[in-house]
Amino acid sequence: MNMMAYEYDGEMVIVDCGIMFPDAQLLGVDIVVPDFTYVREHRDRLRAILLTHAHEDHIGGLPYLLEEVDAPVYGSPFTLALARAKLEEHGLADVRLVEMYPGRPFEAGPFHVEFIHLTHSTIESGALALTTPLGTIIHTGDFKFDPTPTDQEPSDLHTLADYGRRGVLALFSDSTNIDRPGLTPSESAVRERLSHIISEAKGRALICCFSSSLHRLQIVADLAQENGRRLCFVGRSMFQNAEIALRMGKLHIPEGLVVPPQDIKKLPPNQVALALTGSQGEPMAALSRVAVNNHRWVAVEPGDEVVISARVIPGNEKHIFRMIDHLYRRGARVHYQDGSQPPVHVSGHGSAEELKLMLGLVRPKYFVPIHGEYRQLYRHLELAKELAVVSEQGFLLESGDVLEFDDQGARRAGRVHVGKVCIDVGTFDEVEEIILKERRHISEDGIVVPILAINEHTGQLETRPEIVSRGFVPLDEVPELVESARQVILKTIEISNPEEMGDWGVIKEKIRTALRKHFNEETGKRPMILPVVLEV
Repeated sequence: MNMMAYEYDGEMVIVDCGIMFPDAQLLGVDIVVPDFTYVREHRDRLRAILLTHAHEDHIGGLPYLLEEVDAPVYGSPFTLALARAKLEEHGLADVRLVEMYPGRPFEAGPFHVEFIHLTHSTIESGALALTTPLGTIIHTGDFKFDPTPTDQEPSDLHTLADYGRRGVLALFSDSTNIDRPGLTPSESAVRERLSHIISEAKGRALICCFSSSLHRLQIVADLAQENGRRLCFVGRSMFQNAEIALRMGKLHIPEGLVVPPQDIKKLPPNQVALALTGSQGEPMAALSRVAVNNHRWVAVEPGDEVVISARVIPGNEKHIFRMIDHLYRRGARVHYQDGSQPPVHVSGHGSAEELKLMLGLVRPKYFVPIHGEYRQLYRHLELAKELAVVSEQGFLLESGDVLEFDDQGARRAGRVHVGKVCIDVGTFDEVEEIILKERRHISEDGIVVPILAINEHTGQLETRPEIVSRGFVPLDEVPELVESARQVILKTIEISNPEEMGDWGVIKEKIRTALRKHFNEETGKRPMILPVVLEV
């Protein structure tokens, strides 16, 4: 959920606005976006939203933010094309989108902004130089220094060094791969392994990667052509992003190479290559559905080669390896990031030596590590201290911390409200914490529904209470527990005051309390109790 607010003299710009995907504790939640309270409360200060690149964790939250605030959005042409598609899905087609290019600075309120091209795992990524009368801040976004990028556009080290010579107030730098020594391999390193897999495959070659990784898609397209295979894009975002890239001339595929999914079965397996979504084991993504034979057009068969050309995002391990198991059960051979060389995937983030180079080029007055877990931010800050390239000091900040610069220096200046907002994509509604708490309660201890049939004239029970449960215990196997629960209900009604008998809301609450205590004593579980009263 990368999102940073920079303010000068009462005016603000925001850098990136991402999402993250939920962990197992967020039951029924589809995505998580930042809490926009601070921006909403100061929307009159907002002058621009600046995007560093097109990955979901940097642009995915944009529609939710722009439903609450009004500001122009700046990004590279490809980044804006993907952002535009998201905004249109949310009915936000009238947002002002402004293209920015390396070497073409522009003004956003009091900020003089320059986009500096850096290599990453998607195209048109870059850092932002934000210059104010107080000094310049460099915000790197995600980056690595790839010497042989597939698009032949290496990182602009000269501009970074030029800013370093002129003096940089503060560097905010990516910390993701600080714990990896050396240099991150070039994107071109993947080509050798993919070429071997695709050329040797007796059946189809299924390559799964992030849909915004155009470098990887270009490699797959080139290898499909070289090996006489037709190419098919499978998965909504994969098809949409490829179509956008083709239209913009960012993806180069010969006429006639691409076939629609419905035509795959008409071709011999050894003449087909597929690019699919679902590298993180998302249940509704293409590869997950293929793995359980639940895809309309694609099925895995013995002899097929499946490549998961993406890193395992922490927290997704179980989903991914369960999917891999299903693929093996269907006779496919699966290749994933297991340390083999040459690799099927390389990171888009710079390793320790590249982070050293960034610090050495910029040589900032102050340093703030960003984009990483706390341990990674800590190690990045320690690295900066070892190099002694930061002339003043570094700051280890967490979400919500305010860092203030003025003529006297830099200091922490309190906190603002931050947090996470859980979204149900089916309704675009926020999932409140109380709902999540109830879902966790039900998932852990189940639910019990006591049903009481009451004579509406006499107020007496017509029959003995019925008890239904889900996710609690199999009640048909413990008749004594069911009977004792009935007795608890009958006793609760019996000892209630006569004036309470007409208020079934009070009676329900008494039954709920009594049964919760009873089940806890008998089973050690505290199921959710939902009494139902039927007037007959």
